[in-house]
Amino acid sequence: MNILVTGAAGFIGYHVCQKLLENNHRVVGLDNINDYYDVQLKYDRLAQLGIDQQSAEKYDQKIRSKIHPSFSFIRLTLEDFENLPFLFKKEAFDVVCNLAAQAGVRYSIQNPRAYVDSNIVGFLTILENCRHYKVNHLVYASSSSVYGLSDKIPFETSDSVDNPISLYAATKKSNELMAHTYSHLYGLATTGLRFFTVYGPWGRPDMAIFLFTDAMLKGNPIKVFNNGNMERDFTYVDDIVEGVVRIIEKDTEERTMNNEQYKLYNIGNNKSVKLLDFIEAIESNLGITAKKEMLPMQPGDVTATWASVDTLIADYDYKPNTPIKEGVKKFVDWYKGYYNK
Repeated sequence: MNILVTGAAGFIGYHVCQKLLENNHRVVGLDNINDYYDVQLKYDRLAQLGIDQQSAEKYDQKIRSKIHPSFSFIRLTLEDFENLPFLFKKEAFDVVCNLAAQAGVRYSIQNPRAYVDSNIVGFLTILENCRHYKVNHLVYASSSSVYGLSDKIPFETSDSVDNPISLYAATKKSNELMAHTYSHLYGLATTGLRFFTVYGPWGRPDMAIFLFTDAMLKGNPIKVFNNGNMERDFTYVDDIVEGVVRIIEKDTEERTMNNEQYKLYNIGNNKSVKLLDFIEAIESNLGITAKKEMLPMQPGDVTATWASVDTLIADYDYKPNTPIKEGVKKFVDWYKGYYNK
């Protein structure tokens, strides 16, 4: 298939591109390479896909990979109402995998406008182009943050998610509602995927495992919010990618035949891990005991997440299963290699 992956220079987007290319699809990667975090990390991810930094810096120019004949990259923003339609018209995508978004719960409190621009206006642009250029299937990233302060554990997609506690969560819930509308009005097949605390090699510098590893290697204290009384359904990136790609490959043809428009799934490890146990796994791999700075809960944060993946198992015979110790080791090994530690 010919597939557009937005957020291709991002953490999950980069890994999804790699997997789709391994499975012999044609992939166009799109990213605006914003400066929310170190852009060099984004350029280095693209380099793994065969796109050099000098080429990637150019705006609105599709660049062919020097490694993968089936991969090309274009630097655009999702909000680009003028240029994005030209790309859709020329490429005639079978599937769009929308992973581009302004990420981060805490940053949404500091810079709300960035979330509206990318996550609302940008997503509308994707929906409009999918509609007008007859894309068969839109797969898009939602988030476990939509569950807010729900005390019903584990979280199920049938649960009410009407009370988000961060603007980031509100934009992701909005994406699900917008997708439902386009599925209903225009027959566009859409699948929303609520990701649960993704971690792994090439991860973002604002993520907990990255911050903890970096601080511990530098001998600095790590910030442990809510005094460590937090639990997360930590999900290794390869497990997320496997779920995304299965849904793209299996579902696109079937959804077209069955005329089933709107779907929503959790993708998580299906267990809740105590934050202090996660920190202990990092300590074990680094051979360092962390200096912990215990702090109160951050605004917009939640105490626990846990994904029910029963529908994912039923529909795709798939359940993420990478153990925490294994996933943490792979991240730490990557971090040491990338930063020459």
